[in-house]
Amino acid sequence: MDEEAKKEIRKIALQNAFEHEGKTQDKIVLAKILGTKPEFRTRVKEISEEIKTIVSEINQLSFEEQRKEIEENFPDILIPKEKTEEREGLPPLKNAEHGKVITRFPPEPNGYPHIGHAKAAIINAEYAKMYGGKFILRMDDTNPEAERMEYHAAIKVGLDWLGIKFDVIKNTSDDMEIFYEKGMELINSGKAYVCTCKREDISENRRERIACKCSRGDIKQSNKGWEKMFGKFKPGDAIVRFRGDMKADNAVMRDPVLFRIIEEKHYTLGNKYRVWPSYDFAVAIEDSIDGVTHAFRSKEFELRKELIDAILDALNMRKPYQDFFSRLEFKGMPISKRILKPLIEEGKVSWYDDPRLPTLESLRRRGIKPEAIKKFILSLGLTKANTLAPFDALESFNRKFVDADSIRLFMVSKPKKLTIKKLPFSFVEIANHPIKNMGKRKINIDENFYISGEDVENMKGTQIRLLGLGNIKISKNNGELLGEFTEGESNSDIQKIQWIPQKDAHMIKILIPKQLFIDEKFNEDSLEELEVYTEPHYLELKDGEEIQFVRFGYCRKDSQNQAIFTHK
Repeated sequence: MDEEAKKEIRKIALQNAFEHEGKTQDKIVLAKILGTKPEFRTRVKEISEEIKTIVSEINQLSFEEQRKEIEENFPDILIPKEKTEEREGLPPLKNAEHGKVITRFPPEPNGYPHIGHAKAAIINAEYAKMYGGKFILRMDDTNPEAERMEYHAAIKVGLDWLGIKFDVIKNTSDDMEIFYEKGMELINSGKAYVCTCKREDISENRRERIACKCSRGDIKQSNKGWEKMFGKFKPGDAIVRFRGDMKADNAVMRDPVLFRIIEEKHYTLGNKYRVWPSYDFAVAIEDSIDGVTHAFRSKEFELRKELIDAILDALNMRKPYQDFFSRLEFKGMPISKRILKPLIEEGKVSWYDDPRLPTLESLRRRGIKPEAIKKFILSLGLTKANTLAPFDALESFNRKFVDADSIRLFMVSKPKKLTIKKLPFSFVEIANHPIKNMGKRKINIDENFYISGEDVENMKGTQIRLLGLGNIKISKNNGELLGEFTEGESNSDIQKIQWIPQKDAHMIKILIPKQLFIDEKFNEDSLEELEVYTEPHYLELKDGEEIQFVRFGYCRKDSQNQAIFTHK
């Protein structure tokens, strides 16, 4: 690792230690370095080792030694920060007036919402909130070939789950008559024309930067073509094209499509319309008439900025400020519908809520909290650098939210029977949380228990301690174990393990999601199923509750007989 990277890691570690009574943690430093230096996301394994070394060194320094090193090498850490910098990664907006900022989130209802949608929605919502402005949800529903009410509903459910509030909710298709009016205005001013060339000829002409014969037709000819698009012409017979620049280096500007004929039934409007605007035309008009001041979208649309501005200039309409951010994906968890849909059709994943996927339904089912998603996204800032995040970066945020409210339960896998003689009681009461007051649960017991097969394999000596119950002296270990309850306090030398009473043991399946793709190849082992025994108290929990199975990890109750592993 180069010295500059080491220096940056040391600076972050020192700053965090200085702000937290002289101590820092590996995961905190990793999260911060990935937030400030997205290019490190491809080197997580390498920098994690370096972070461990640096954090260990810094934690061994006294508070005064830390301060001295900061003063000598990183004096900017000690400079008082203005409050405006405490914005969780989002920089101030250009040309923004408090109370006058309007942003929007325009998802197309052509698939289930995923982490990328969450990023776009959260960034736009946060900016509206920061400036006391308005936030619009606008369903971009002008391609009836791909859009469904199922997806529309899923987007609404996902946004509700994220806790995102909107001041205005509308559909792009609400303004179809306005699109027609503006389309005719462009045709009548000679800034658009109807093209009846074949699709392959249009594509070749755009590649060769050659204008077609239709572009040389007059306004009267285009008006006739426009009328035929509403009746006589069939899909593919004609399109409306913007008169851009066929010689432009930006291929988007080579006379792009503004309208096309689609005869599919629209999921809310039925067959009312057959001429539909392109995304570029619709978003330009909508952002202008909706009063959007700042339009943010992912950077794959960056080349389209020139076209949107050109359309609005041609119509003498107000232009919003446009900015762009990187797409957000997790390593090995593609968000593309082109990849995910075949996995479902082939039965490789169960549905869009399969816990291996990056969809919002999957993240919710897996036990990821919406508050953690928001914190994670804002920590990334408004970078344009490609964001291929390791999933554990989100896990580190989620852990803070689930830990405080997760009931602790015992669970054993590969169970081995243990019989305990001379038990002096028939039940125990165990706290549901080690710190927070979440009450206690009563566990009825007799002499018959299950303990984990792995604990039996690792057993050293004849003394163990069953958590919350007491010390046991093992007298026989030949597949089934025999032991005797003994008086004695817990100490560090005794192996501490969890247990389940045999008579009330409840069997469940734990789904353990793993990375879906490894090196762009589907991972056939991406979902592990583990059969375990847990306490009967599991049955009293509501579906969706988060649990920490002791010495195993956080899980979310999916049903009475199934839980989903969230993370360690």
